[in-house]
Amino acid sequence: MHSVGKSWLLLTGFVLFYIIYLLFGALVFSSIERPVEDKLRHDMERLKEEFLNQSCVNAASLELFLNKVLTANKYGVSVLRNSSGRSNWDLASSMFFANTLVTTVGYGHPTPLSDTGKAFSIVYALIGVPFTMLVLTACVQRVMHPLVLAPVSLLQRSGLKPRPATVVHFLLLLIVVVLCCFLAPAAVFSVVEVSWTFLDGVYFCFISLCTIGLGDFVPATQPGQRYRALYQVAVMVYLFVGLMMMYLLLRTFHKMADLHGLTTFLQLPRCEESVLDDDTEPIVGNDPTPPRLENKAASKPLDPGSQPSYSSINKG
Repeated sequence: MHSVGKSWLLLTGFVLFYIIYLLFGALVFSSIERPVEDKLRHDMERLKEEFLNQSCVNAASLELFLNKVLTANKYGVSVLRNSSGRSNWDLASSMFFANTLVTTVGYGHPTPLSDTGKAFSIVYALIGVPFTMLVLTACVQRVMHPLVLAPVSLLQRSGLKPRPATVVHFLLLLIVVVLCCFLAPAAVFSVVEVSWTFLDGVYFCFISLCTIGLGDFVPATQPGQRYRALYQVAVMVYLFVGLMMMYLLLRTFHKMADLHGLTTFLQLPRCEESVLDDDTEPIVGNDPTPPRLENKAASKPLDPGSQPSYSSINKG
């Protein structure tokens, strides 16, 4: 089959599988969540009727009151007595919001109240999101050699062939990431956040590090939390390190797929040395001193093919 025709056939297959996957997810979520939603709606209706029967408030006034309360709660403002003492826009909370904005996690709690704040969020994100991606990429470049290239070389020297070595390394890296970025933080969150279970913590970590950010679980929002500012800073550090490790994991998988021919088989772009082999030529150089003109041969960058990289591993 012609390569162009094969490419379009694969693309059509991907699109169809994507649609089927969405329909499958819709059916599962609907069957699981709709009964729970119906029960909750019935309970709220019964609670509302009981309140109206025991008070002199009419239904229209109650509806108006609840509408205003829910609107304020959407912006992070609660009418509860134990939640009225703290601001969502102190320095630490504002920095936490900025962090979720530029990392595209976006929990949606709180959100800007004013038109000026919404406009500034657009401008701030336009600059902050690509800059954050740049910083994450530069950090991943720095850890590629100690966490990816060196371990693969060590596995090969221990007797494993190149392809099995890359698979073993990826599985080990996956286990480390799951333990350090999901299970251990989830255990901490389940202790610090009183209302969270361990499953809630794992769910929060996954939703956050995949930058989905549904906002149903947001840390440092419970009333009277001690050391709240320090806790928010710690969560920001966790998010940055976790996103960096997720990016490293994806880069490692992409390079492994290149080595095993998976990207070629699926007609996907390769992790090209000239563009993405950033472990050989970091964005942020180690030596800020510019090369001297009289020694051009010494200052010329080495050929990427001579550098140790995933792509230079023999596919044998």
